[in-house]
Amino acid sequence: MIEVENLHKSFGDAHILKGITTTFDKGKTNLIIGQSGSGKTVFLKCLLGLFSYESGSISYDGDVFSNLNDDEKRNLRARIGMVFQGSALFDSMTIAENVMFPLKMFTKQSKSEMEDRVNFVLKRVNLPDAHNKMPSEASGGMQKRVAIARAIVNNPKYLFCDEPNSGLDPKTAIVIDNLIQEITDEYQITTVINSHDMNSVMEIGEKIVFLKNGLKEWEGSKDTIFKTDNASVTDFVYSSNLFKKVRKMYLDENS
Repeated sequence: MIEVENLHKSFGDAHILKGITTTFDKGKTNLIIGQSGSGKTVFLKCLLGLFSYESGSISYDGDVFSNLNDDEKRNLRARIGMVFQGSALFDSMTIAENVMFPLKMFTKQSKSEMEDRVNFVLKRVNLPDAHNKMPSEASGGMQKRVAIARAIVNNPKYLFCDEPNSGLDPKTAIVIDNLIQEITDEYQITTVINSHDMNSVMEIGEKIVFLKNGLKEWEGSKDTIFKTDNASVTDFVYSSNLFKKVRKMYLDENS
């Protein structure tokens, strides 16, 4: 579990995060959503330890990040997996080498142990024969699956995903969503996803935190988001005519 308490972050005179308090639960897909400029990217980078913050706290299973020494922070980072928006694979490395990279950085495993682990995670993301391909030979969906394999190769306790469906067609996006949810449930990871994709929200949004102007405007689940009367949430969620129709059908069925 990740616990956030009264988090404030500024850049100069710009107050970006304005006292956010929330929790992200273990074994659940936790989504951060909001319009551009809402603060969700800054929030994610604070959670990752990439940005410092002026006040408040972030705790990982009871360990307050700001209280950790350098070695403890390194140990925490070794337990974090990250899926970047553009996959961020190393072009000069094969897919197997990309996936092995965190093992070389954070573990003292033998080469055979690392190879066994790489084989396991590539098979888990349905890429059992992709080891020797270069990233340029892989489709966008394959690259996302490689990025997920790399993120989980160290058996992390925490998984962060920044717009994991960016640039994917709707069918492939659903495959990636389902894979992230399956892995989260299977390994009981605390997963936090930064997203603007309402299809992802409705597909895997077990916990949703909606930000607006640096404030937590609303939180709930994919089920309760249909019931909210919060105007900011409904304006964001139902900007698409499709979701307006879905909400009407839901309310009619449950009235």
